[in-house]
Amino acid sequence: MSSNVAVSRTVDDLIIEESLTDELGIDPRAAESLVDASTFFDVSLDMLCIRDLQGRVVKVSRSWETTLGWSPEELEGQMLLTLLHPDDRPCTQVTVEQVEDLASGGFVSGFVNRYRHKDGSYRQLEWQARRYGDKIYAVARDVTDREAARRELEAAKVAAEAASQAKTDFLANMSHEIRTPLNGVIGLIGALQADDLTPRQRELVDLIAQSGESLERLVSDILDVSKVEAGQLEIVPVDMDLMDELEPAIATARAKAEARDLTFTVTVGSTARGRFLADAGRIRQILTNLLSNAVKFTHEGEVTLSLNIEDDAPEPEVSQLTLTVADTGVGFDAEAGRGLFERFTQADSTITRRFGGTGLGLSICRALTEMMGGEISATSTPGQGSTFTVTLPLCRTRSLDAYDAGKVAHQARAELAPLRPSRAGADAPVRVLLAEDHPVNQRVVEAMLTGQPYVLTIVENGAEAVEAVAGGAFDVVLMDMQMPVMDGLAATRAIRAAEAACTAEAGQPARRLPILMLSANAMPQHLEQAKDAGADQHVSKPVTPTTLLGALEAAVGVRAVA
Repeated sequence: MSSNVAVSRTVDDLIIEESLTDELGIDPRAAESLVDASTFFDVSLDMLCIRDLQGRVVKVSRSWETTLGWSPEELEGQMLLTLLHPDDRPCTQVTVEQVEDLASGGFVSGFVNRYRHKDGSYRQLEWQARRYGDKIYAVARDVTDREAARRELEAAKVAAEAASQAKTDFLANMSHEIRTPLNGVIGLIGALQADDLTPRQRELVDLIAQSGESLERLVSDILDVSKVEAGQLEIVPVDMDLMDELEPAIATARAKAEARDLTFTVTVGSTARGRFLADAGRIRQILTNLLSNAVKFTHEGEVTLSLNIEDDAPEPEVSQLTLTVADTGVGFDAEAGRGLFERFTQADSTITRRFGGTGLGLSICRALTEMMGGEISATSTPGQGSTFTVTLPLCRTRSLDAYDAGKVAHQARAELAPLRPSRAGADAPVRVLLAEDHPVNQRVVEAMLTGQPYVLTIVENGAEAVEAVAGGAFDVVLMDMQMPVMDGLAATRAIRAAEAACTAEAGQPARRLPILMLSANAMPQHLEQAKDAGADQHVSKPVTPTTLLGALEAAVGVRAVA
């Protein structure tokens, strides 16, 4: 066998020399001096192999013994594929045919299969091979560890995605489970506040209401932080009127400041108005948080809010909104300010005991600000107060002149139009269908609508809601999202499908029944699901009389009784 090996080495050397001469243009004498196949095979770390077209090994490098335990002397003259894992034979045979087929180029790269080690185990080899004449020249590399690491990485990725989905599902479920009883507390207290109460009763009821609102803010903050961590906090730009969207937050802060005998001042720049493309809810959330903090941490003095818009800044067709909230409260020093926007951080550890709070609000403000392409900063002097500044890039959806002209025209039409009469005493009150399976939530809505121009009908699942809409006349539907038998989304789709069928049959558009999704499911995907199903509004629990009656008024145009 040694003589055959010697001959094969000489032939192989000549083949390589010929390749260098013909394909690379190297002088034959230089090629002869460059190539010594035997030495090359001995020093290669990769697994070199030459075989004939019958699959018999002609020559292998010494590295085969290092990787698979088989010496070159044991392998040369043997059929290479006898070492192949049985399960890899079919796909390997296809690759063998490809590399042997000169018409297709006779080249294969990156193919991975398993070869048996001398100890009986298997190693994964990655191949690159080319046919030259009547032989196949191949290089293999042991990728067993690499492939194991890849599989582990893929498994870790799958596990991480599953964990992320489990976390999302858990948050959604917790949001629903926490908001449902909270809806009962806040909703019933809101209804109770409308009753005639003694001063002592009103004081106690107001304290319960404040505690419920604090708990609701805490739940919202925790959910928002979790969504930030999961990368699920979304920014949804819409065409919005800036001052119309910010006014509710300003009015609420003003009432809280006046209740603490604080001066509350708002300064609006000459161009700080108009319609913009932005996420109104998130901007309002930032402003609400900053104003709430300013009022909470100020014992005496004032809280000021400044709103300014600088057009064509920092670039053409971009407007920069600047919100500045200043107070004369407790303030904080430079060291505390460095961690002010970190989660679970407050300027002073004693602040938690004195004022309460989780330290989540400002971290959420920073996350929201940065997601919208803006910046947030703070300056403060202990004992003198703090100033928080938020800058956000916005885009006007119409020019300021066009906005002002539209406002004037709208006011003129409003002055000419007759006042919409209240239907509190009308002969035909608004017929409301409530689909809600939770007895407490049923009672909450019932209490809120008592004394209002509404007649309430209650069903306990989506299937009953679809049946009720088909068999009766209703002006608006309040639909819970999670119910037995048929959920609110399926029920909403069924109602919209029935309306579409009526439209097709009658040849003209059927009346669209307003559907308000009244649900403790408040995650962004739930709002999108409600919209896709055909809901007109999504009112998140816990619901207050103001939000419910406001949503109903927007849907059917009936004002609540004050």
